[in-house]
Amino acid sequence: MRSLALTAERGTHTGLTQIAGFGIVPAIPGQPRTVPAMPLTLLANAAPATAEAAALQSAPQYFQWLHSWLPAPFFHTQAFLLFFAGVFCLYWMIPRRWQMTRICLLVVASFHFYAAWSFELAFLVTGTTLADYLFGRAMGILEKRRWRLSVMIASITMNLGILCYFKYRGFFLNELFDGLTRLGYDPGYQKLNPLALFIPFGISFYTFEAISYAVDVYKRKIPAEKSLPRFLLFILFFPHLVAGPIVRAGDFLRQTHRPKRWNWLRAQVGVQLFLMGVFKKLAIADRMAQFCDPVISNPEAYGTGTCWLAVLAYAIRIYCDFSGYSDMALGLAHLLGYKLTNNFAMPYMSMNVTEFWRRWHISLSTWLRDYIFIPCGGSRGGRLLTYRNLMITMVLGGLWHGAAWGYILWGVAHGLMLVIHKQFKDYCENKPRLSAALESGVGTVARVFVTFLCVSLCWVLFQPELSKALEMYRQLFSIHRGLALPLPNKSLWVLAGFVLLCHVLVRTGLWDKLYPRLPAPVLGTGYAVCLCTAMLLAPDTSTTFIYFQF
Repeated sequence: MRSLALTAERGTHTGLTQIAGFGIVPAIPGQPRTVPAMPLTLLANAAPATAEAAALQSAPQYFQWLHSWLPAPFFHTQAFLLFFAGVFCLYWMIPRRWQMTRICLLVVASFHFYAAWSFELAFLVTGTTLADYLFGRAMGILEKRRWRLSVMIASITMNLGILCYFKYRGFFLNELFDGLTRLGYDPGYQKLNPLALFIPFGISFYTFEAISYAVDVYKRKIPAEKSLPRFLLFILFFPHLVAGPIVRAGDFLRQTHRPKRWNWLRAQVGVQLFLMGVFKKLAIADRMAQFCDPVISNPEAYGTGTCWLAVLAYAIRIYCDFSGYSDMALGLAHLLGYKLTNNFAMPYMSMNVTEFWRRWHISLSTWLRDYIFIPCGGSRGGRLLTYRNLMITMVLGGLWHGAAWGYILWGVAHGLMLVIHKQFKDYCENKPRLSAALESGVGTVARVFVTFLCVSLCWVLFQPELSKALEMYRQLFSIHRGLALPLPNKSLWVLAGFVLLCHVLVRTGLWDKLYPRLPAPVLGTGYAVCLCTAMLLAPDTSTTFIYFQF
């Protein structure tokens, strides 16, 4: 009971801590997919994109009806809340001893959650998950290492092949088209429109989950899962299916073997995290999108000062959007008795880039470390090999986010910053005065500011159109006159100040002292105020979650 109470306390602290971060990224600057306004209520329905709606015309009648009822996998819509309420009630009505029945219910619900967006891709994901299950069983049976290696390679090849087909074929075919055209050759095909390509939600996330499972079973770190429903739930569990966090099989499958008991403290943690995520998404991220999206989509029309403010809003938005979704996912999982990986730990309070990657998108950064950086050699073999491994890891991390040069260069930039930080750290080891100055209060503030500035400038590259990013840099580092922000600056500074206040409360430990002393009615009123504030501050249109495109 005490451990669960501590979990509840940490969950609440985490929620406030994550609001304290600064950060976001637009899906496609200037062309955001939106859901209808939610002025005084969460009871809104998401509108499907044109390409997705066209793909549904050939769907069977049942899936067309399902799509009309649950048109998009957004957690903050009326349709999803009704969907989750039904699943939640049925799940806890099933007796605890019927654990497998509960698991099957969640598998069916997760399949319908994805099929409501695309029934074809729901069957694709389910089919590949079934194949991964069979690959895992084969590796569990085989004793000879070389045979297990062959099966693991087959599993990884299948998953990466599907990922490359859907996510990267347009990018590579277009690059080949441009290269052949410049050389004077006829490519023999038309150039593809990247915006018209149909990319499954969350394909990068569940691909990494499947790959990590195959590698861990091959290395005998975990046993192959014998239960098909449990393995299907590991991949398809709808809270983490489309935008993470990236789940490890060893952590999640173990939970499926434990009977779930209803607990009010755990439910409290789940509701708190969900409301925190809704607040960050609607009140902060979507509001910041109104500041930064017009500027990023057309930077040449705005002045230098406006562009710098847009970079600040851009940074705040990406963090609150992605961490807001993660909070909602963690909250929904808690309400069903499962625990997912915490994905953020105040990343913008980091004192260097290495620390930033320990705090930002933790499930991805640890995955890249365990399955790319360390297998490449990690920090073994000297400085140059370590720098090489860092660059390989970060470039692949950038490519994981999107098939565009902007994402690749974003990975290159972070790789270079990690290399520079390691070099500077080695340099400071023999400079005691410099080290003492950096460790002082002023030095710590300076390090946090410089890290935040570098990370924010790198976010400019984090978009599909590299030309827009380069124009944005030109506007930032040369004096230009132009338009002001589309909304009053006061609104931006109020939200930034609120985020900073949350940071101070958590960083100084005041929140740790205050929270346990607050009576339940005060806490309940506080969360109700957060929810109402989120709905009141929500703009007329709510942008889609950024990481859905990855």
